[in-house]
Amino acid sequence: MKRIQDKLREDKKLVSIYFTAGFPNLDDTKVIIENLEKSGVDMIEIGLPFSDPLADGPTIQASSTKALKNGMTTQLLFEQLQNIRETVKIPVLIMGYFNPILQFGVENFCKKCQETGIDGLIIPDLPLEVYLSDYKSIFEKYHLAPIFLITPQTSEDRIRQIDEASDAFIYMVSSSSVTGSRAAFDEKQLAYFERIASMKLKNPQIIGFGISNSTTFKQATQFQKGAILGSHFVNHLEKYGSHGAESFTSTIV
Repeated sequence: MKRIQDKLREDKKLVSIYFTAGFPNLDDTKVIIENLEKSGVDMIEIGLPFSDPLADGPTIQASSTKALKNGMTTQLLFEQLQNIRETVKIPVLIMGYFNPILQFGVENFCKKCQETGIDGLIIPDLPLEVYLSDYKSIFEKYHLAPIFLITPQTSEDRIRQIDEASDAFIYMVSSSSVTGSRAAFDEKQLAYFERIASMKLKNPQIIGFGISNSTTFKQATQFQKGAILGSHFVNHLEKYGSHGAESFTSTIV
């Protein structure tokens, strides 16, 4: 968790990259992480592949399907990450749906995260109330930052509840649609970015969904701390392979 908090204090706009573990090849995970750090990325989100990724667009759904066909499992991911902190210093988070985590055992999953140096978890389908009542103590025990999502439809009261329960950053979904790239954000989305900034929340916000070029990155970070690139990077991996990660950020910022 501390690595995330330290990164958020830096006087710069942050680039966070999402990719699916086990894609494009089963053993690419560690190489991609190392190459992303070399490229200047600030944070990394490793997607835990799931067979029914409801919030994901076609690009990430396809990468998840391929990763599962390649043989990626939760246990294998932790094995791949076993020595990652010997070479990687930036924050690394896991993003995934709750079902595989529940099957693995929530406390066992969090313990493995701590052992491998994972800093936080993004679980889109874990309700805030369930986290607070059942899992908050486990996250705290293993020093994991819980990252919650808000959308343009999230009420102000709910946003402030999420802000109070958070101690890292808030994941701002740019729109109510699924993940995917777009050329630019419209006026409605830009007004949403400005509205959230005007709330003066205690936690910074990082915007995801739809970041794909320098235009959308600049729009997303005009008022917020950083932006997350997912589908665009997954497409890049499919085209160039794991070593293409080294030069990726130069096309964005």
